[in-house]
Amino acid sequence: MSIIAGYGIFRSAREEANELFDYELRSVCISLPQSLSDATAMNAESRTFEGISDDRVAIQIWDANGKQTYHSHSQVILPRQAPGFHTLEVAERHFRTFGAQQASRFVQIGQPVSVRDELALQVASRTLWPLLGIVPLEIALVLIVVRRALRPLRQLSSSLAARSLETLTPVGLVDEVPAEIAPLVRALNDLLTRLDKAVQAQRIFIADAAHELRTPLTALKLQIQVARREHQGVGTGELFQKLEERTNRAIHLVQQLLSLAREDADAGTGKREADLFRIATQVVSELSVLAEQKEIDLGLECAGMEAASSPVHVAGDETSLRSMLTNLVDNAIRYTPKGGRVDVRLIVARETAGLEVVDTGPGIPHAELDRVRDRFYRAKNTSGAGSGLGLAIAAKVAMKYRAELSIRNRDDETGLRVAIGGLQLLKGVTLP
Repeated sequence: MSIIAGYGIFRSAREEANELFDYELRSVCISLPQSLSDATAMNAESRTFEGISDDRVAIQIWDANGKQTYHSHSQVILPRQAPGFHTLEVAERHFRTFGAQQASRFVQIGQPVSVRDELALQVASRTLWPLLGIVPLEIALVLIVVRRALRPLRQLSSSLAARSLETLTPVGLVDEVPAEIAPLVRALNDLLTRLDKAVQAQRIFIADAAHELRTPLTALKLQIQVARREHQGVGTGELFQKLEERTNRAIHLVQQLLSLAREDADAGTGKREADLFRIATQVVSELSVLAEQKEIDLGLECAGMEAASSPVHVAGDETSLRSMLTNLVDNAIRYTPKGGRVDVRLIVARETAGLEVVDTGPGIPHAELDRVRDRFYRAKNTSGAGSGLGLAIAAKVAMKYRAELSIRNRDDETGLRVAIGGLQLLKGVTLP
C-alpha cells in the first residue's frame, strides 16, 4: 500500500510540476525583450545550459523569414515546432517546448523533461518521508491484527495435533473461530462424529463376535477331548489331535481378538499404576509350561535393579501390560524351534522402565520388519499356529502409553529382539 501511495504522490507532484513549468515557459516566452532578436547575438552564450533560474531553459528565436537569429545554448538545437506546447525527443532526451508567433519573430522555449521529474521527486520525497516512518507501525499493526485473527486457527491446529489416534470427539472451538472457518470446523466435527460411530460399531461387532465364538469353541474342545478318550483307535487318534489343534488355534485367535477389542475400547482408561516386575514374573511363570513342552529355556533377567524382588511401578494398566508381554513371549515360544531359548529382560533406568523379549527363532526378513505390526500379517518365513495379532496388540499398548516398540533381528541373525522402552517409572524401585 505504501508503494502505491508513493507512486500516486509522485504522479500528483509531477502533474503539478508540469503545470508550474508550462506556466514558466509561457511567461518567459512572452516576456523576452525585442533586443534578443539581433543577429549579432546569434552565437552569444547565455551563461550555461542551466539557463534562467537554474531551470535549464533553452531559448530559440526565428525572424520573419524563418532564419534562426538567436539560441541560448549551442549544444541544444531543438527543431522548430508549431505554436503551443509540445513534447519531443532529441538525442535520446525528452524536451518540453512552447512556441509563440510574435509580430516580427517566432520564439520557442525548451526545457528538459528531467527538470520536471527531479522537482516532482523532491516534492514527493518530502511527502514520503513521514509516510515511510509510518510503514513499520503499519506492518506491526497488521501483524498484530493477523495474529489475533489467526489465534483460533492455531488453537484448533494445536488441539488436533495433540490428539491421539483414538480421540474422535468433536472440536470444541466452533464459536471461537472466524466466521469464514466455522463451516469447515462444523464439517470436521460432523465427520469425526460419523467416524466415531463407525469405529465404535466395528469394535462392538468384533468384541461381540469374539465373545460369542469363545463359548462354542470351548465346548467343542471339550467334546473333542471326550470323544478322543472314548475312541482310542490309531486312525481316530490322529484325526482328533488335528481337530483339537485347529480348535486351540481358533480359541487363541478369539482371545487375541478380545484383547485387541479391549485395547481399542479402553484407549485412555484403566488403572494408572502397575508393577512391571510382578507382571513379568507372572507371565514367565504362566508360559513356562508351554516352553517346557517345546524344551525351550525360558527365563527372566532384571537389569538396573538392586533387588530382584523390588516392585517396579510404572504408569499403565496392568491388564494391558500383561496382555502385551504375554503376546510377545507367546510369539517367541511359538516360533522358536525345539531346544531354543527365550529371554525376558526387565530393564530399569533412572526415570523409565522397559521390557525386552529375545528369542533364538528364525527372525523376520528385513523387508517385513515394518509390516509385522499390521493386524493379521504374518512373516513369510514363519510356520506353526498363529493369528498375526500378537505384535499388533503390543504396538497398540505401546502407543497407548507413549512407549517405543522396537522390532529387529539379533546381531548374529539367530533370532528376534522385541523391546518396549520408555514406560514412565513412578516409584517403588531401588536403583543400585
